[in-house]
Amino acid sequence: MATDDLDRVREQVGGETTDSRVSRPLVAVGFGVALLVLSPLVWLLLRAAAIEPSQAVELLTLPTTVDVTLNTLVLVAGVTTASLALGVPLAILTVQTDLPFRRFWTVTSALPLVVPSYIGAFAFVSAFGPHGLLADLLGVELPEIYGLHGTVFVLTLFTYPYVFLTTRAALLSFDGTVVEAARSLNHTRWEAFKRVTLPQITPGIAAGALLVALYALSDFGTPAIMQYDVFTRMIYNEFGARRLDYASVLSLLLLAMALAILAVESRINAGRDGAYVSRGARRPGEIKLGKWKVPALLFCALVATLCLLLPVGILLLWLVRGGSGYAAGGFSFEPSFAWNSVSLAAAAAAVCVVAALPLAYLSARSDDRIGSLPDRLSYVGYAVPGVVLGLALVYLGLRYVPFLYQSVLLLVFAYVVRFMPQAVGTTKSSLLQVDPSYVEAARSLGYPPLAAFRRVVLPLVAPGIVAGAALVFLTTMKELPATLMLRPTGFETFVTYIWLVRDAGYYGQAAIPALVLVAVSGLSMLVILGREKYDAT
Repeated sequence: MATDDLDRVREQVGGETTDSRVSRPLVAVGFGVALLVLSPLVWLLLRAAAIEPSQAVELLTLPTTVDVTLNTLVLVAGVTTASLALGVPLAILTVQTDLPFRRFWTVTSALPLVVPSYIGAFAFVSAFGPHGLLADLLGVELPEIYGLHGTVFVLTLFTYPYVFLTTRAALLSFDGTVVEAARSLNHTRWEAFKRVTLPQITPGIAAGALLVALYALSDFGTPAIMQYDVFTRMIYNEFGARRLDYASVLSLLLLAMALAILAVESRINAGRDGAYVSRGARRPGEIKLGKWKVPALLFCALVATLCLLLPVGILLLWLVRGGSGYAAGGFSFEPSFAWNSVSLAAAAAAVCVVAALPLAYLSARSDDRIGSLPDRLSYVGYAVPGVVLGLALVYLGLRYVPFLYQSVLLLVFAYVVRFMPQAVGTTKSSLLQVDPSYVEAARSLGYPPLAAFRRVVLPLVAPGIVAGAALVFLTTMKELPATLMLRPTGFETFVTYIWLVRDAGYYGQAAIPALVLVAVSGLSMLVILGREKYDAT
């Protein structure tokens, strides 16, 4: 919109009008997009409904099903507990103590989130696995890394930042005067923390723990590499063996668990009332570590070494060792793989921002639940594990639209279902910062509704739309299970190439694409941090 037009709109704004009304066509479009996003779940339910009840009961009570269920629950509980043990102390150390170099440790504690967990698993198997780099270096046999303990260990290292970030946000928004009031009543610092601080930051801790639980439940790459049977690995194996009945039953069980975690997370989000937004309150006094300063520093350094230095160092070592033998085994990396990854991610990002716009606008401008319902429905797709989504779309392609099976279009659709909520969230956040009366003022100047939105609102929310597109682009680049299950035959990307050379045992050849993916993930962290700065203005 021209600057003069925008100035005219601003002059018309008197503050007495609002844009709380949304048109019926827009509501219809919003619900249409939401139902399209949910459609894969319908195909999954149809596939499961085709199974005879007696057969379904038999599949559900198989010893393998019971074992996989227990394995998954134990894994989720173990990773969540261990993440709390790492994330909460690190958040407290970097916010409330006199830990030296706190800003540095804050960055190193958050950065493990940029390393895809399956790449971390590659690195740890390469270092600690049979005949691994560390075993060769030390000349001794190391304890077995595969199985439950290895999976919990690796997943914890790359998911605990969820707990760290949400706990840190809760601590930063906490009103320190309450703690000082408790101290004035002769409570020790520990008693003040237990009775005052802990209850206040519990929603933040719980929100991070639930994010970790959801990730551990839906992750496919790490359990597969660590050879631990959970739902995602079993579903992928059953899909590969063409036993789709059993795979669909397992998928429904996994989906039920994911939705239960999402429901708990939604309740916590609804009840925290902006707990993550700084209220500008005075911070409590700094805790002096004293003799615990050195152990605290060693703790932070150990976590950073395991989460960052070791995996990145292993990748760089793979790169150095590649040399002339890089193309060994007939798995040489081709530039077309990079182009495939970039073009898929760009297409997914473009479709996501277009589809997200009506949902975000409805949610931001509606006063009732009907208007925000499409936005909420779209988040169900985000909670669906990639392997379940892949199975549902394979069934859809084989049964109803065979011309789309193993096509790029179906693969992009899977990415849109998985990651569109990221675009909805950033766009909605930007829309909430635009005065609704701008649209009314523009319409009073003679602009039709769509033209008023395009010329007044769109330029103002463009930064949020761009941020959403960037997040979708970056996360699409890393998506593993849906890409493996839905890609056209012979169509390789960064992640499928990494998986291919892993299966063949040529770990070194994964160095370049793995380093690129880590760098891409690092960019996603910059986008997130930049977005926080944007929101704070």
